Amino acid sequence: MKKPLIVALSLIAFISCKEESKAVHYKGAELNITTSIYPETVTKIFDAHGGIDAWNTFESLYYEIEKPSVNEKYNVALKSRKSLIDYEHHQLGFDGDNVWLKNLDTVQYKSNPKFYYNLMFYFYAMPFVLGDNGINYGKAEAMEFEGETYHGISISYESGIGESPEDEYILYYNPKTFKMEWLGYTVTYFSKEKGKEFHFIKYSDWQDVEGLNLPKTLTWYNYENNMPTTKRNDVNFVKVSILKTKPDDGLFKKPNQAKIIE
Repeated sequence: MKKPLIVALSLIAFISCKEESKAVHYKGAELNITTSIYPETVTKIFDAHGGIDAWNTFESLYYEIEKPSVNEKYNVALKSRKSLIDYEHHQLGFDGDNVWLKNLDTVQYKSNPKFYYNLMFYFYAMPFVLGDNGINYGKAEAMEFEGETYHGISISYESGIGESPEDEYILYYNPKTFKMEWLGYTVTYFSKEKGKEFHFIKYSDWQDVEGLNLPKTLTWYNYENNMPTTKRNDVNFVKVSILKTKPDDGLFKKPNQAKIIE
């Protein structure tokens, strides 16, 4: 076989095989993502939201989640995924190696810090986080809901990726606009077994932030037989900013009196 043909076949094999990943603990390593080898439909979905190449130029994300008394404030370093969440009664962070928690008063944190420290970020940063390393893409059955048909992309993870590699997602998109419309997801963190029930979030309210379409409101739905049924609640995101400058590492450093979560 002639050398040019060997090179061409090698290039085709490279383009058709993409290994991507959902990173949960990055251990200080920054992401280095190649963006030219996503499946065509996935690329169109990214493009409909501003483009993953544009997303990858940003270093820092800030947003708040509206709450009745005090908003929750989120800071995320987009490449390392270091994070800081300021709650009314707690601070929760990830410094690149460890998840830490600090109680600000006598109110105890009742959830699992390792499960929640990056949960809302992953939901908020859709569809772009589906460009992480170690992801496998597939075609999912279309979903019909209230007279509309949505096409689906199934998302799974390579073995050993993150703390919940058995997690599964289905991104449902508008086949005309390629805008993301729904996310179906399973939760395997607690059982460590493949999930059987899909939960559903409606993505229908977007806001333009530096040329990217990022969620303004996420709507959780009740579900039955792996289908959404009725609206459950809205989560509103405000004061969103995304920057091309890296956040100060000191922002995510474990403060005094905080404890590392094992």
